[in-house]
Amino acid sequence: MEYVIVKWLHILSSTLLFGTGIGSAWYLLLASLSRDVRAVAVVSRNVVRADWLFTATTMVVQPATGYYLAHLAGYPLHSKWILWSLCLYLAAAACWLPVVWIQMRLRDVAAAADAAGEALPPLYWRYFRWWVALGVPAFFAFVAVFYLMVAKPP
Repeated sequence: MEYVIVKWLHILSSTLLFGTGIGSAWYLLLASLSRDVRAVAVVSRNVVRADWLFTATTMVVQPATGYYLAHLAGYPLHSKWILWSLCLYLAAAACWLPVVWIQMRLRDVAAAADAAGEALPPLYWRYFRWWVALGVPAFFAFVAVFYLMVAKPP
């Protein structure tokens, strides 16, 4: 029963992590491309909140439950799929940390532009390009981790 509970927590947290990430990215991307300053200000504020509430917590829960699952199932921690999963997870986390900072800058720049009744400035678009550049590899790293979790190739 312990294994089932830990596995459920691991799957639930991975769903929240990936779902929040892809959902937040989708809405911030669409809001930004609309160039509607008020929409961007609101969406970016909520994306930052979601990142702290869901992504930050699940970024901690995932490796903890994954380690415990490997222990309970008797998988050696030096298994290739576990090592690859860990490397890809760390790569995604390395992208996510600056993305959080960038999202806070996007939020602040959009809020200032909205308050001033101005368009999004070039600074917003510079941050936005970095946000996309870091988000794409993080997305594919998480997709690969999902594959490795399910397939557990030798």
